[in-house]
Amino acid sequence: MKNTSIIVAIAENYAIGKDNELLWHISDDLKRFKKLTSGHTVIMGQNTFDSLPNGALPKRTNIVITFNKELKIPGCIMAYSIEDAIKKCDLNQEVFVIGGGSIYEQFLEFADKIYITLVHKNFDADTFFPKIDSNKWSIIEQTDFPADDKSKYAYSFITYVKK
Repeated sequence: MKNTSIIVAIAENYAIGKDNELLWHISDDLKRFKKLTSGHTVIMGQNTFDSLPNGALPKRTNIVITFNKELKIPGCIMAYSIEDAIKKCDLNQEVFVIGGGSIYEQFLEFADKIYITLVHKNFDADTFFPKIDSNKWSIIEQTDFPADDKSKYAYSFITYVKK
């Protein structure tokens, strides 16, 4: 689907979270996320929304997918399926899918780009990103960063596009 991107930070073992929490804090990853998604629509599941520290993300249209048709969240557009979320997007601009695990899995077939922060370590987790099939996706950009005083883990920013 044109203009649909996934943005995610994953570990070497595809781990993305545990107990609805992030597994690491990398300041440059958060800055990149903000820079890429500001001014755009972000789509997330209810658990991902619940994990946000300050509610709806500012300077973005927030779409939250939930099974609870009674739920109304201030500053958010509610959607009740992947298809409903897609219908509520302006696909003339880039739309970002921001999690969690099952939302990523369902959107992977619709997305045409994936922005990954790959943390070069394995983590114990209960939520994982689906494996990226190199027959379907190509890396178009990669920048590597060593562990340093700002990040205790080495990491890479990698951008994939659908073949």
